[in-house]
Amino acid sequence: MTYPQTTVPVRYARWDGVGRPFTLVSSSTSLVPERGALLVRVDLATLCGSDLHTVEGRRPSPVPALLGHEQVGTVVGVGEGGVRCMDGTPVVPGMRVVWSVTSSCGACERCLRKLPHKCLRLRKYGHEPLHENAPLTGGFATHCVVLPGTAVVAVPRDLPDEVASPASCATATAAAAVSAAGPLDGRRVLVTGAGMLGLTAIAMAATAGARVVAVDPNPARRDQALVFGAAEAVDGTGAPAAADAAMDFSGQSAAVQHCIDALDVGGRAVLVGSVSPGASVALDPERVVRGLHTVVGVHNYCPEDLATAVRFLAAHHRIFPFADLVGHTYALDCMEEAITAGRRGEAPRQAVAPGLL
Repeated sequence: MTYPQTTVPVRYARWDGVGRPFTLVSSSTSLVPERGALLVRVDLATLCGSDLHTVEGRRPSPVPALLGHEQVGTVVGVGEGGVRCMDGTPVVPGMRVVWSVTSSCGACERCLRKLPHKCLRLRKYGHEPLHENAPLTGGFATHCVVLPGTAVVAVPRDLPDEVASPASCATATAAAAVSAAGPLDGRRVLVTGAGMLGLTAIAMAATAGARVVAVDPNPARRDQALVFGAAEAVDGTGAPAAADAAMDFSGQSAAVQHCIDALDVGGRAVLVGSVSPGASVALDPERVVRGLHTVVGVHNYCPEDLATAVRFLAAHHRIFPFADLVGHTYALDCMEEAITAGRRGEAPRQAVAPGLL
């Protein structure tokens, strides 16, 4: 098949470092990407907590960079050889998709051990150094080049953009955490941190048949936890109730300790939020041994978790108000306003519509 060599105008918001404003850059790119890659028009991107940490200097990042790794878009170009979705469906122009936060080589030791999300040649959208000749590696742009080795999932027509966009990070990571927690039907589950990930995990665990207790110091977040399926929401100041599974999304050492202390016999603690240095927590080896406890970390996620995320959102977005978790929508040249709104914390996510003028 012969592909015409045409180009498309693109724009992206370049991040130039802590304390510096975003720069809106105009360029162009080939409508036909490299073999095995996609060119996707970004319809909506959501501002993740890690994006806020980056611009605040709380998270290391290359400078300059194109941030953003939660997005939903429409395919406009397919590279030679084609690309298939997770379910085997060929990707075609016009298809609405989300894609994994990472791309993997598929051939290194870790990929062969079924750890593609820790690939030795890992590329991570929204976290790469910006190269002006190939800048489209993040969500805060009109287009993104989806690299070979990236999991791609088609998005149902009736799934709103603001619900689908977080699937690439928050929803898929929550799905990975719930999977790591083991079978949850009839189990007692503790979730610490009722932000975007925690609320999603609460909804997934409750749907799976668990009785969920949410822990968050913020009263508004506790109220949201109840709406998303928690049977109880507490501030964490009291002794933790016994749990068969405990998941932490806050990254706070006190919350991690709360999860570990809550484990009943055979219990599993799943740690997700601890992605930056923090205070150590106490782990009593005798209690771990006698209690048959398991402590596991979840970082990034496997391709299957992205597919699970989209299926869950498609089936349950009318039951749980995921759309309400996204606040205002900003144009690409209003990144500063989006960041400010994200810092205020009025909603778990703010949105950027790169095509909005």
